[in-house]
Amino acid sequence: MSSGSKRWWALGLIALAQFMVIMDTSIIGVALPRIRTDLGFSPQNLSWVFNAYVVAFGGLLLLGGRLSDLFGARRMFATGWAVLLVGSAAAGLADSVAVELAARAVQGAGAALIAPSALTLLMMLFGAQPRELTKALALYGAAAPAGGTAGVFLGGVITEYLSWPWVFYINIPIAVLALAATPALMPAGGARRGSLDVLGALTVTVGLGAAVYGIVRAPEVGWASGQTWLVLAGAVVALAGFVAVQAARREPLMRLSIFRAPNLAAANIAQLLLGAAWIPMWFFLNLYLQQVLGYSAFPSGAALLPMTILIMIGMIFLAPRAIARFGPKPMVVTGLAVLAIGLGWLALVRPHGSFVVDVLPASLVAALGMSLAFIPSLGTAISSARPEEGGLASGIVNTSYQVGSALGLAAMTAVAASAGADRLGDLPALTEGYSAAFVGAGIIAAVGALIAGLTLRTGKPQPASEPEPVRAG
Repeated sequence: MSSGSKRWWALGLIALAQFMVIMDTSIIGVALPRIRTDLGFSPQNLSWVFNAYVVAFGGLLLLGGRLSDLFGARRMFATGWAVLLVGSAAAGLADSVAVELAARAVQGAGAALIAPSALTLLMMLFGAQPRELTKALALYGAAAPAGGTAGVFLGGVITEYLSWPWVFYINIPIAVLALAATPALMPAGGARRGSLDVLGALTVTVGLGAAVYGIVRAPEVGWASGQTWLVLAGAVVALAGFVAVQAARREPLMRLSIFRAPNLAAANIAQLLLGAAWIPMWFFLNLYLQQVLGYSAFPSGAALLPMTILIMIGMIFLAPRAIARFGPKPMVVTGLAVLAIGLGWLALVRPHGSFVVDVLPASLVAALGMSLAFIPSLGTAISSARPEEGGLASGIVNTSYQVGSALGLAAMTAVAASAGADRLGDLPALTEGYSAAFVGAGIIAAVGALIAGLTLRTGKPQPASEPEPVRAG
């Protein structure tokens, strides 16, 4: 195998990792009712089959990025797959609520090791050739929506024709394949001397985990409840402690001055707000299809296919060309603005609407916006950091997107419920609630476009005939 083709095979494995990390959040949706029946979940704690994964994933991403820098991205990539394999086997074999939730948290921990090391490996493989880096980031980015939609499909098929444990067992052969292929495909090296900031790792993991926990729990117990504010206050205290520890240590988990790198903070804010707008749209669009238009889970997944296909086309073909011609900043601003327009259009959904009129055109506009904004903001966030801190930068941008997603979904869930989305069976009320969530997500996207326009620096784009760097600006 030539070195050139080997790199693209390696990119395929990196894209598979992104695909799997996202698929594991969506594949369980259809299986939840049967998991509840077999394991004895209450309606109140069933959502934690999803949330346990998200909390562990979001809470451990920065630590995963630092471990990637210290011990080598290839080693942490393989370790993450091994942890995901163990967690998936345990989740499928679980015979109680506690074991199931613990296993899902282990899966999230594995994903938190895989995600930042995968991006670091991508930069090691393609970072020296800017034109190929843009293409590689596009393929990597397109794997996420593909994983989300595939999860809905596979979850329905597996639950219908096999049994719910197989939504977890499906990870096992893929993890075995990844573990076998990693030594042959991925570059060695990348490790460096340094100490692991245990106190910093503990405080940031507790802080991020508590923040995500409080956010995803708030719609259930109430934003005004003492429990919500106590958990979020604990998160603030832990994160403040983390900042203090980082400022005092010679070898911190996260060098605070990393945010002085031009555009790194601005690009991470764009990723945070992109997740906060996109994930609620995807979630409530699914609910509108199923609870208002009456689609079952499998046709609902099929209805998301046009949007997913457009995102993949946009990320792979449109975004790289647009970045080459206009530069990253205009594409981030334009993408977020187009996403806001699509969400505003989706807010016009009707109680007795149709897929072709109420969903398809607006969802395609939103998908176009997502595909234009995601790649340039991701590339800018990663390439702004020093090469030896690639794992940390990858962990930061993954954390930004995941925390933004959790915050946006929790906030829009509260908005939707206050507008009528909790009145099951009342189609006008449900539609009003979902419409309010689309409006809220659209406002987030519009604010993201404004902030990106004010904070991202601009560089001159290169002609398409020359290598076009994913520049910080």
